[in-house]
Amino acid sequence: MAMREDRLLPADPAVRPVARRLYEAVRNLPIISPHGHVDPGMLLADEPFTDPTALFITPDHYVTRLLHAGGVTLDRLGVGSPAGANSRDAWRLLCENWALLRGTPVRYWLETEFADIYGITERPSAANADDLYDRIAGAAKRPRELLDGFGIEFLATTDDPADDLAPHRELARIVKTRIAPTFRPDAYLEPARPGWAEKVERLGAAADTDVSHYQGYLAALESRRRYFRANGAVSADHSHADARAEPVDNPDRLYKKALTGDISAEEGAAFRRHMMLEMARMSSEDGLVMTLHPGIFRNHHPGSFERYGPDTGHDIPTTVEFTRALQPLLARHGTDPGFHLVLFTVDATVYSREIAPLAGFYPSVYAGVPWWFLDNPSAIRRFQESVTEIAGFSRLSGFIDDTRALCSIPARHDMSRRLDAGYLADLVCTHRLDEDEALETLTALVSDQPRKVFKL
Repeated sequence: MAMREDRLLPADPAVRPVARRLYEAVRNLPIISPHGHVDPGMLLADEPFTDPTALFITPDHYVTRLLHAGGVTLDRLGVGSPAGANSRDAWRLLCENWALLRGTPVRYWLETEFADIYGITERPSAANADDLYDRIAGAAKRPRELLDGFGIEFLATTDDPADDLAPHRELARIVKTRIAPTFRPDAYLEPARPGWAEKVERLGAAADTDVSHYQGYLAALESRRRYFRANGAVSADHSHADARAEPVDNPDRLYKKALTGDISAEEGAAFRRHMMLEMARMSSEDGLVMTLHPGIFRNHHPGSFERYGPDTGHDIPTTVEFTRALQPLLARHGTDPGFHLVLFTVDATVYSREIAPLAGFYPSVYAGVPWWFLDNPSAIRRFQESVTEIAGFSRLSGFIDDTRALCSIPARHDMSRRLDAGYLADLVCTHRLDEDEALETLTALVSDQPRKVFKL
């Protein structure tokens, strides 16, 4: 498991030296992480990491889903169990089943984390599982210690609109990293889902606003967005079954039906699509960057959802369409000064067909980089070619790590920097860019572009 210095750089001996020079110039630049799911409460508590399973396995659905596919049930990996329960057994299962990770980015990230944080370069196996467990547990690291050591300049979390954001305010006093909340209103925009009326009541209480009518509901959302802005938020994040944004003639009527629980699934979808237009309007007015990543079949396996809850590895991609779906939204706001819309997808066919052309015309639209099921070297290379040749580098979001696992953040960003360096080096060696242009572009992708797109 030796960590080769040139890992992921091009194998072509003519291109690799150029890629190496480019990568070395950016490898230690600060990390900007504008979308992720690290728990701010964990950072505030700053309890030392003494449990390797709680650090590397349980919070990372990338890991648990692959092991589950190989026959390891989620409960044996600590999912849904109290912290520390069966921790060593779960770690042994990871090491015994290390071969299940071959060829995946998950293995690359874990190897990088083990080596860079704990100095571990041995390949995990059944034979050394206990030794590795003890070495990690014995070299306890605190979350804020890791945060400082990783060189993370900006870290966005994902938060419920009704949250009071107290951990963010306290962290702003005591850490160097800027830790910003992200406004995630999905649950409040889906009125056909169970418990929606209770959620809206909670939203109204947080905003101190009467939400018994539609205008009050809008006012509550606007109020909470202002609250998030005042607490450092830069973006509002949205993920629904599709990307459609369409007006309805009478949203008040649908809202009243939703409050009584008398709304159909079709009416609920129509209301949510109308609300995507309202979300865009609000982003145009208050400046929160609107990020959109539709096309996920959430909680695909009912039995796992009932037993372990959401975000446990069985969210599965579906096809998605953007061009027609977003036309009403972009007709209204696509050229609004200051409106930023970042489009992500887990449907790899959409990048060159729809997202790149949209980003290549609308000044508000940026192509979100590959993530989730596409944040692997081969998919990233395809994205680099298919999107930049249509829209250019200036229309990219910058790298997004989208992770709950704190220790994986630098490994993911390092992978992106290596792959971008390799792609740009190839452009240099095929005489499409000069090396100084490639370096300027790579530096922009790492630092300038995410600052610009997310208004940092």
